[in-house]
Amino acid sequence: MELLFNSKCWIDESHPEVLKTSFQEILETCDFEILGFMEHHFSPHGYTCIWLLGESHLAVHTYPEYERAYIELTSCVQVKNKHFDAMVQSKFSLVKAEVQ
Repeated sequence: MELLFNSKCWIDESHPEVLKTSFQEILETCDFEILGFMEHHFSPHGYTCIWLLGESHLAVHTYPEYERAYIELTSCVQVKNKHFDAMVQSKFSLVKAEVQ
């Protein structure tokens, strides 16, 4: 029996405010229980944020030099993960991790 479900992908967005707003809305739409939020802006560039969820967590890490971000959701509710995946794919373009 699988107890945790993991969703991960790279997307073509790296602007902190776009990511923060978009993923907050996606989590709310998917009915995740948001317990907390933390973010950090790196110097000279880069951004990481994490939502603590009743179901586990969502982490976002940007790579602005490549115009992309890595998204990873871990949850104990598979149906919410599937809804999250569908919403991310409809809002963002998925990209490969490799950089030329």
